[in-house]
Amino acid sequence: MMSLFLSPASSGPGGSCKGGGLITKHGGHKNGRKGGLSGSSFFTWFMVIALLGVWTSVAVVWFDLVDYEEVLGKNFGKLGVYDADGDGDFDVDDAKVLLGLKERSASKPTVPPEEAEPYPWLEEQVIEDSGPQNTEDEVQEVQIESLLHEAVYTEHGDDVQQEEDGQVREPQPEDDFLVGSDTDDRYEPLETGTFHEGLCYLPWQLLTVLQGWGWEEMSQECACSCSGRFLITCTSLFLDKKIQNKNLFFLSVKKKKPKLLNKFDKTIKAELDAAEKLRKRGKIEEALSAFQELVHKYPQSPRARYGKAQCEDDLAEKRRSNEVLRGAIETYQEVASLPNVPTDLLKLTLKRRSDRQQFLGHMRGSLITLQKLVQLFPDDMSLKNDLGVGYLLIGDNNNAQKVYEEVLNVTPNDGFAKVHYGFILKAQNKIAESIPYLKEGIESGDPGTDDGRFYFHLGDAMQRVGNKEAYKWYELGHKRGHFASVWQRSLYNVHGLKAQPWWTPKETGYTELVKSLERNWKLIRDEGLAVMDKAKGLFLPEDENLREKGDWSQFTLWQQGRKNENACKGAPKTCSLLDKFPETTGCRRGQIKYSIMHPGTHVWPHTGPTNCRLRMHLGLVIPKEGCKIRCANETKTWEEGKVLIFDDSFEHEVWQDATSFRLIFIVDVWHPELTPQQRHSLPAI
Repeated sequence: MMSLFLSPASSGPGGSCKGGGLITKHGGHKNGRKGGLSGSSFFTWFMVIALLGVWTSVAVVWFDLVDYEEVLGKNFGKLGVYDADGDGDFDVDDAKVLLGLKERSASKPTVPPEEAEPYPWLEEQVIEDSGPQNTEDEVQEVQIESLLHEAVYTEHGDDVQQEEDGQVREPQPEDDFLVGSDTDDRYEPLETGTFHEGLCYLPWQLLTVLQGWGWEEMSQECACSCSGRFLITCTSLFLDKKIQNKNLFFLSVKKKKPKLLNKFDKTIKAELDAAEKLRKRGKIEEALSAFQELVHKYPQSPRARYGKAQCEDDLAEKRRSNEVLRGAIETYQEVASLPNVPTDLLKLTLKRRSDRQQFLGHMRGSLITLQKLVQLFPDDMSLKNDLGVGYLLIGDNNNAQKVYEEVLNVTPNDGFAKVHYGFILKAQNKIAESIPYLKEGIESGDPGTDDGRFYFHLGDAMQRVGNKEAYKWYELGHKRGHFASVWQRSLYNVHGLKAQPWWTPKETGYTELVKSLERNWKLIRDEGLAVMDKAKGLFLPEDENLREKGDWSQFTLWQQGRKNENACKGAPKTCSLLDKFPETTGCRRGQIKYSIMHPGTHVWPHTGPTNCRLRMHLGLVIPKEGCKIRCANETKTWEEGKVLIFDDSFEHEVWQDATSFRLIFIVDVWHPELTPQQRHSLPAI
């Protein structure tokens, strides 16, 4: 059992923890007497001392307690790293410095000169889970038993998918499931066996134990040690400010950095450091030349070749060159093929290679890399989770499902696996079954689960089974920045565009287009009806699983700004008419199509993928009663020869309860507030 020792002491606010025993809150007898024992109370005090002796014996055995001064004596070599103010001991002032509540004293460095300046990349470095480690220079892993096993390390990042000012983003596959993100691994320190600060939390149960040790008898600030490996700060004032109303106990813990050097690379560490320093300073071309020279000089050095790959990776981003990026992907493969590659470096290399392959759209190549990673590190569930995503990106939901079932069989509380497994079940139309996986996955707070897509699908699934909690999750998704509002839940957005469910032609600025559609509505209708009569196969059933029931088909003339020449042969006059309006034919985030809906059809409440377009509906054949559309909280009906305009990034729903079919013409247009540059650069959807 790991020894955990706290020795609370108090001398008023700012008191330190140097005493070995537990003292009272006010430091003396409650009546203020400091005299010796009276004869009449001798037996009473004898019993108290005896009981204290029994309690102390039990506590030492049960809690593995040791004397605090002895801990300092044995462990000061380890605790010395926490001596932040250079006064030769570890006290409250040191705790304040380590918590960022007080500036570090510059007069007395507490670490050797070569380590005195903290490495600048420590706060930025993304640490990957590592597999089996080399034993040399290994720092023993910390094992926290009993209640400490419940400590959790979580890391949340913003997941808002905004496309500001027309900036060119990565091309997204049409599959709505790119959940990965670029990992910024641009600077891995070359030192081995080093730790850096992280955060985790102890559960309420451990806090209860601490209260049993005298938590309530402590002063406002008291810092104590835990076997020299952790810094526990018992600061009620800090708790009040930082984690108010949370039953958590703050713990600052050291998290290990990846080991990137093998035995040989340690011998050329100075040369590697020099080249890496150039890369860190943004001198990419110079760094690339330096690493190329090292690769030529030391062809078997994994770290030198990895540095070369990183420089090529950086250069590709700087020059926006796919050709250079392909070279980096090849160099990453060369690193993995070398002998004696450290485990951490091998994992980082292949993960980055897979990520860059996905960036280029090489999904199958990325999948092969992920499969190799899982072969090398079969016990790493995070890699299996990545493999599942790899299968999803190529549309192989069956193999993705097998992967996530395997992960959940080993780690049933894996939130990442749960949300993806829930997504797969929902895609299979197993709506009710998908809900607990999506819900529990999001609630886990695991990295990768706080994603708008999962809130989107969870709410949608709940709506379909009549669960009124759907809007609670939409509201939470909105509060966490995934949705513009509870009603407007598109995921691929440009920030700042005017947002309202219904629009007038004048508000859009596309009055000429609207006039042309309404003036020629019979021509458009007749060509649509002719296609229906002559070639019913051109109208394809809706395939996005948006219908609760009924029959709904569409005939598409333009998709993502591309004209379907064959389709336009069936409606040549309509296509010729639309060619004059680039705001619709050039809308790469929209469509132009006929839509026919038969009686008895209900379309579930849903939202479009982006706020970058508006949708026009031209009524062609509209039954007198039974057909209506709701957008947000307002419901309207179509009229023959008239255009309705709405923003389909807002929730909308359709009913067709008439006795005959309904035919409309759908025309998507760019949102009027998008600039010409944005319309040109935004990727298609």
